[in-house]
Amino acid sequence: MSRVFAAARRGRTAGAALLGGLALVAGPPQAPDVDALLRRLDDLYRSTSSIARIELAVSGPRVTRTIRLTAWTRGEDEVLVVIEAPPREAGTATLRVGQNLWNYLPRIARTIRVPPSAMLGSWMGTDFTNDDLVKESSLRRDFVARVDRRSDAPAGWWLSLAVKPDVVGRWARIDLLVDDEGLPVEERHFDRRGRLARTLRFDEVQTLGGRRLPTHMTLVPEDGEGRRTEMRYLAIQFDVAISDDTFSLSRLERIR
Repeated sequence: MSRVFAAARRGRTAGAALLGGLALVAGPPQAPDVDALLRRLDDLYRSTSSIARIELAVSGPRVTRTIRLTAWTRGEDEVLVVIEAPPREAGTATLRVGQNLWNYLPRIARTIRVPPSAMLGSWMGTDFTNDDLVKESSLRRDFVARVDRRSDAPAGWWLSLAVKPDVVGRWARIDLLVDDEGLPVEERHFDRRGRLARTLRFDEVQTLGGRRLPTHMTLVPEDGEGRRTEMRYLAIQFDVAISDDTFSLSRLERIR
């Protein structure tokens, strides 16, 4: 009789262990390490250095134009962007070194310094901003983040990013959706009055330069009257050798 009770007890113990294991497997997923996730998002398209070929397509009721460019980066503080096509804009360039930003306009042979307050201004007439192209802002450094599980499919996490009080020239809030791989899916940018200003969507995940990343982005401004700008990464290399004079005003003004 005692053997029967012992067997029954072992059965209950095993069943409880199995249910506990199933509960562990089926339980809610662990929230990501927010600091590590923001660091990864900040560095997704850059590394110690990078060279990328990018295409921008601007479309709207009265305008359609395509821009091809090459972008060089080194660390977090040095970026050079040079337009290669169309011919009438070839040689137009943007340089960032630290918090300093300049545009070079070859048609008038003039270099113009862009003030920090203009970081959210349009870059070369597109819907992307100066900050989008040269990545002066940092999600990890400039924003305070809160993370929430997304309840609808596909699975992912919403990050609500509020700008820090001492940071100027940035969006007041960014709602950022990432998938379970930690890749961006959608960003919603809000102005200082709390109004949705634009939505940026990421897709076409591929492996470029040895990394899995979204290669296509679509930016739709709320007040754009049917405008949109698409950005597509055509190629990218990471951790490549770049000469020291690449990120200099003298180099900027030699570009043709």
